[in-house]
Amino acid sequence: MLDRSCIEAIDPLLEILDGKWTLPLLLELFVGTKRFGELRRRLDPISPKTLTDRLRLLEEKGIITRTQYSGVPLHVEYEPTERGWNLQPIFAAMWAWVQENSLSDKHGTEKIALT
Repeated sequence: MLDRSCIEAIDPLLEILDGKWTLPLLLELFVGTKRFGELRRRLDPISPKTLTDRLRLLEEKGIITRTQYSGVPLHVEYEPTERGWNLQPIFAAMWAWVQENSLSDKHGTEKIALT
């Protein structure tokens, strides 16, 4: 049974997931490790600032990890942490709810399997 304490406990997660680009960004990372430029292309028309802000927030909260590789050229890759992967069943449940309750995909966006 949900009560006020449940809602208060869930609120920080909702704040992390708030924003137009957070869920699409995470879905891209669930498909595989990505570099900044690759994420930017896949999430077009996201601005570099917005992408940077979202990546930093998700990294701060332990949802994704940022790995910097030395060498030429220097590059950085992003991928979900275990904590991030643990969000997948939540997104799958949300998707199941949308399908069950006839909320259609009005944007014609690509579907990504969550399970």
